[in-house]
Amino acid sequence: MRNRLKMEKRKKNFKNIFGHWAVKNILGMAGVYIVVILTAALSLGLFTRHGKEIKVPDFTGMTVPQAESLARQNKLEVLVSDSVYVRRMAPGSIYRQNPTPGSGVKQGRKIRLVINAVSPKQVVMPNVVGYSLRQATSEIIGAGLKVGTLSYTNDFATNNVLAQSHRGEPVEAGTLLESDSVIDLTLGVNAKENETMVPDLLGMHILQAADQLHDNSLNVGRMVFDRDIKTYADSLAAVVYKQVPDIGGAPVKMGGSVRLFFTLDSGKVPVRQAPEEKSE
Repeated sequence: MRNRLKMEKRKKNFKNIFGHWAVKNILGMAGVYIVVILTAALSLGLFTRHGKEIKVPDFTGMTVPQAESLARQNKLEVLVSDSVYVRRMAPGSIYRQNPTPGSGVKQGRKIRLVINAVSPKQVVMPNVVGYSLRQATSEIIGAGLKVGTLSYTNDFATNNVLAQSHRGEPVEAGTLLESDSVIDLTLGVNAKENETMVPDLLGMHILQAADQLHDNSLNVGRMVFDRDIKTYADSLAAVVYKQVPDIGGAPVKMGGSVRLFFTLDSGKVPVRQAPEEKSE
């Protein structure tokens, strides 16, 4: 009997506490805060798609309508931002894109496309003499031109541009050239710092591989293509599955070249083994 009276008293006290107006207000506010926090978290995940990335498809060689269709399938957008003229490529087909194929982006991202024009566009040759290789490359590409062969000669400053040329002849700043014309650079190299390392090019397209080689003061050497690569568009879509010399070897001289082997079969590209961590 005594225990029963104690239980009833506790229940009555419990009801009195939660029935008090102050406690009711506190609980009500807590409930509101919980709803607001949950709503904000849900909205953040919905609108930013936090943690969800997709790989950018390869639009190289496609027409713009084809690229738009593929972009919609991947919940992306495409935007034609510029054009170049490549004689061996179909007019209107996509020559280059940014971000590059395989890049991780959020849904809704705009992919900027450079298409092949019907006729060549005239662009102005910039002056890159005295620039570093990196600065010169940026200026040349920004002008709608391409970096060609890198030649090195003894000088106190490594990777300082000494001369610029087109088709074997010096080209002055202000000269009108067809867009996508190739500009060769002569650079200085100090005898004490004339070596570089070969970058990993496996899985890259021709343009990406060329950029990586130039960034490392090297040139594209002989290119070997699989037999099923028959058109220029095929060559742009192909990826590197072998390179000579390979990475991990001894340093090579700046201005050297790397032989590249291309395929349309991505399964043919070997997977690099991650280096083992050394135990302490």
